[in-house]
Amino acid sequence: MSLLTWHHKYAVGVKALDHHRNIFIDVLNELHAAMMRGKAQSVTGPLLLKLKDHAQNHHSTEERILESAKYPGLFQHRERHREFARKLEEFERRHKQSDSTMYVQLLHFLRDWLDDHMLKEDQHFRPCLNELGID
Repeated sequence: MSLLTWHHKYAVGVKALDHHRNIFIDVLNELHAAMMRGKAQSVTGPLLLKLKDHAQNHHSTEERILESAKYPGLFQHRERHREFARKLEEFERRHKQSDSTMYVQLLHFLRDWLDDHMLKEDQHFRPCLNELGID
């Protein structure tokens, strides 16, 4: 059972960015499935690395698009991306220290952040990109 399922409401109408969102959801669901099987310890490290790499790629792509569109909220949006990266670093540190309390917290953080970020913050720039015909 998936923790979060792709839905068109998460889309911003830019194919590359929407594809990236699907990958975020897939990683979240991989972590959830591993936890349900009692494999969180062995799977979390590689998934965190995958998530960090993907987030860096996605955020830099998104920020380049927003910059080219002259999106007025870019500075604040970029800062939210930095907060996400810092939080992932914190979870990675806790994982390396064998902090078993972090797995459920990581799962909840990712679910809440992705859901909130995709449904609220990213939807603010959707009209700007769509108006410019960026797809």
